[in-house]
Amino acid sequence: MDGELVWNLIVGLGNPGPRYEQNRHNVGFRCLDALAGTYGLVFIGVRARARIARGVILGHPVVLAKPMTFVNESGQAVRGLMARHSYGPQDLLVVHDDLDLPRERLRFQPGGRAAGHKGVQSIIDALGTQEFARLRVGIGRPPVGQEVVDYVLSDFGAEEQAAMAPVYQEAASAIGVFLTLGIEEAMNKYN
Repeated sequence: MDGELVWNLIVGLGNPGPRYEQNRHNVGFRCLDALAGTYGLVFIGVRARARIARGVILGHPVVLAKPMTFVNESGQAVRGLMARHSYGPQDLLVVHDDLDLPRERLRFQPGGRAAGHKGVQSIIDALGTQEFARLRVGIGRPPVGQEVVDYVLSDFGAEEQAAMAPVYQEAASAIGVFLTLGIEEAMNKYN
């Protein structure tokens, strides 16, 4: 893609459509919206079943992608984008919600299993590798008696939305560290 430039593909996971917009499962989309807003990138057009924005962040060419598949089928869009632009797993960062992190916490991970996240598992299955970077955004566990599916597909309450707004901006800053200094430094700073 564009000669010798090394492009980074940053994928935020979420479900498409207004019904899901404020769901806990959509924090990946919200983080990419904050990242795009911070650096003046605009999501225009759809490629490989994902809304994309292209530009430069802190000197690094990036493609931001929000799959228009449902979370559990994210691998279809990611595989299509990677094949279309000859990305390798080392060029990919996936931003997603995480039940096992307290709400408002961020954690980078260089690879590994999906830990029950069906969107991440879909990407692993589609790419045939689990060796790609992730930025996990904590949403906490559901209250006792609430099913996980119902929890992740429910909206944040008003207080939770207010608490999460700065987290999306922090994620944008964290991605800047990842791009400029690499995953080890990003892990040192945010984990």
